[in-house]
Amino acid sequence: MTDIPYRPAEVEAEAQAYWDSHRSFRATEDPAREKYYCLSMFPYPSGRLHMGHVRNYTIGDVISRYQRMRGRNVLQPMGWDAFGLPAENAAMANGVPPARWTYDNIDYMRRQLKSLGLAIDWDREVATCRPDYYRWNQWLFLRMREKGIAYKTTGVVNWDPVDQTVLANEQVVDGRGWRTGALVEKREIPMYYLRITAYAGELLQALDGLAGWPERVRTMQANWIGRSEGLEIDFPIEDRDEHLSIFTTRPDTLHGVTYMAIAPEHPLALAAAQDNLELRVFIDECRHQAVTEAALETAEKRGMPTGFHAIHPLTGQRVPVWVANFVLMSYGTGAVMSVPAHDQRDWEFARRYGLPVHEVIRPADGSLPDLERAAFTDHGRLINSGSFDGLDFDGAFDAIARHLEGQATGRRRTHWRLRDWGISRQRYWGCPIPLVHCPSCGEVAVPDDQLPVVLPDNLVPDGSGNPLAKLAAFRDCSCPQCGGPARRETDTMDTFVDSSWYFLRYASADQQQRMIDERAAYWLPVDQYIGGIEHAILHLLYSRFWTRVMRDLGLVQLDEPFTNLLTQGMVLNEIFFRRPASGRIEYFNPADVRVENDERGRRIAATLLADGRPVESGGIGTMSKSKANGVDPNRLVEQYGADTARLFIMFAAPPEQSLEWSEEGVQGAFRFLKRLWRAVQLHAAGGPVAAAGTAAPGEAQQALRRVLHQTIAKVSDDIGRRYTFNTAIAANMELLNELARFQAGTPADRAVVQEVLEGVVLMLSPMVPHICHRLWRVLGHATAVVDERWPMVDAAALAADTVEVVVQVNGKVRGRISVPAGSGEAAVREAALADADVARHVGDRAVRRVIVVPGKLVNVVV
Repeated sequence: MTDIPYRPAEVEAEAQAYWDSHRSFRATEDPAREKYYCLSMFPYPSGRLHMGHVRNYTIGDVISRYQRMRGRNVLQPMGWDAFGLPAENAAMANGVPPARWTYDNIDYMRRQLKSLGLAIDWDREVATCRPDYYRWNQWLFLRMREKGIAYKTTGVVNWDPVDQTVLANEQVVDGRGWRTGALVEKREIPMYYLRITAYAGELLQALDGLAGWPERVRTMQANWIGRSEGLEIDFPIEDRDEHLSIFTTRPDTLHGVTYMAIAPEHPLALAAAQDNLELRVFIDECRHQAVTEAALETAEKRGMPTGFHAIHPLTGQRVPVWVANFVLMSYGTGAVMSVPAHDQRDWEFARRYGLPVHEVIRPADGSLPDLERAAFTDHGRLINSGSFDGLDFDGAFDAIARHLEGQATGRRRTHWRLRDWGISRQRYWGCPIPLVHCPSCGEVAVPDDQLPVVLPDNLVPDGSGNPLAKLAAFRDCSCPQCGGPARRETDTMDTFVDSSWYFLRYASADQQQRMIDERAAYWLPVDQYIGGIEHAILHLLYSRFWTRVMRDLGLVQLDEPFTNLLTQGMVLNEIFFRRPASGRIEYFNPADVRVENDERGRRIAATLLADGRPVESGGIGTMSKSKANGVDPNRLVEQYGADTARLFIMFAAPPEQSLEWSEEGVQGAFRFLKRLWRAVQLHAAGGPVAAAGTAAPGEAQQALRRVLHQTIAKVSDDIGRRYTFNTAIAANMELLNELARFQAGTPADRAVVQEVLEGVVLMLSPMVPHICHRLWRVLGHATAVVDERWPMVDAAALAADTVEVVVQVNGKVRGRISVPAGSGEAAVREAALADADVARHVGDRAVRRVIVVPGKLVNVVV
């Protein structure tokens, strides 16, 4: 029996067949049992899993299997975030409808996920592109519209004038359309929004209660929501019956305003441009620039004077009004007051155009800032500010606020960085917005009994606009209200809508009459949510918002959807390159598979060549579906087995840290599994193990059992609380090392070996479930390990007759002694000084002090 080889494919097929036939992971509601809902963020069906997916879903699977062994009723579902632009791009590239591409990918990736042995309840699978799912997007949108949460207004978009289509920000490259190369224009078009700002205060305040979320994520969300206390101040426009309203958090700098900056689309800018050709050209140029805050932060700051002047509300001085490319019409009022002495962006703009820099804040310590080098942006005390001189920030804030409120030119305001969520997308592959435009009745909602508005699934986009707007069979319809000819809304919803509530749908995925049912109250909230840090803001924030909307509509009774959040690190892939005799550099990943499209690898290689160094290896790149440098999970599973992939992923790094790919690490994981396999097979070859007798165990047996139960205690904490799966695996490796040193010569010895091997198999089964399924049977059990309970710590086994104490002399380890457990300090001190090694290092020097740390350490100071 000991020569039975470990064949992963055979072992894994057997385990998966058992789980399928016994429906081991089918979750059913049981009010008598404590539930545990473990969810990993569902994937986009891009075509193939990458190792980032494998890591994400293995982490969730280990947690799920562990919680199941602790007796909890576990739900771990899976689905597909299936709408989106990549499917349209792939459809154009391959000449097939996005639906076909998407469903083919789902089928393939589902097989990949199943090959990993994940404990998923596939009966609850959802795909957001299926009408039975997005029907409820449409239904809830209409409820939001009735409550005023969903509304219509104009929004600025990127417009490709050649393709006559709206572009996402990432499709604008250097101001041009990614496909046509045409200069992109900024256009205002009607769009639908969700009033997330109505929940801004609650979303921010509730972050303090999310103790199970990483502090980093909570901070990112708080910054995105961005609550600011400040003043809204009116600057009258000279010779015009209007004013510029601005918001500032720094009213203490008000006397330092030397110019006003307005957005290119601001009505005052457009009025100024009517008689100013040069300004019209500049505004037109601004229409082609990127409008994201990140892009504006790094863009060159440019502007032009409008010829208008504002009147300073405190001094009455004339302040020139400039059009500036860094001011967004969609952010605030589209106007800002500019204080070059105390804002770095304003300083840079002023220096470029020769505008005044007027110092009004001086550091509290009396030092003189060098305004020729940079703006002074810290708080301090006011100077050159009239009656407000000498005040600190808080004092100036209150005094200036009272003054402006008294003359009705300012008011205290709470400002939010968060903006309402624009959900309209001028794209085909998404959830249709359930509205009809009627010449007689206006905008009309599609009645609930006509939902879903089904997206045609046989279209192939050509990139020139939204094909829904060209398809008469979809676009042309009858008005639900008057029955006359009408036009269906052809915009589709932002795909973040799809992912903002999928975790709720899993609870009642088979419910056809309602969005969710009473089963959601049993399973929600999600106990453990797992996904990448890249989703820290939008997806998580939108999900929190969506849950609150459903709460206020009476659909759920919870505020927060995710109790605990784990953000796993990236998987990094080594890229090797070499230059053969042909002179052309070739790129390889650790599996010696050619890599053709790794730009970072090429850059590193080019740098080495330029420096005259040999091109042999280098580069660490991120694995992702958008690059060709990812290790193929299929190849890994076929060569080593899913358990090896899972073991390596869990052992190589703690889950929140980046994991560096290593083929040597994979081979090491495979060797460990073979070692575990041989240990169990060798033990089982000795025949059945007799029950432990009543005689007291020997010293070696006690010592091994002590290590076993110490390991159980540690691994239970590592998996159940700390999520340090790598140290849990390491502890089991160390336990196997202890077992290898144990000489089993008696039936009692073999009983201890049996106990240890059972403990190892149970503790490793969440990480490597297939091999543990087989080995549990080899150890003589008729039951499946998947149905076993987590091993319990035997407190009696942890008790030791003696303890080993490290002895130091002047802080350096010089010996180890064994003393009876519970020995007093005097006895430990005496034993330490009597040790031959310690005595040799003390010599004839005087002992000044002996420090005893009970049960651990003695330090002899000489």
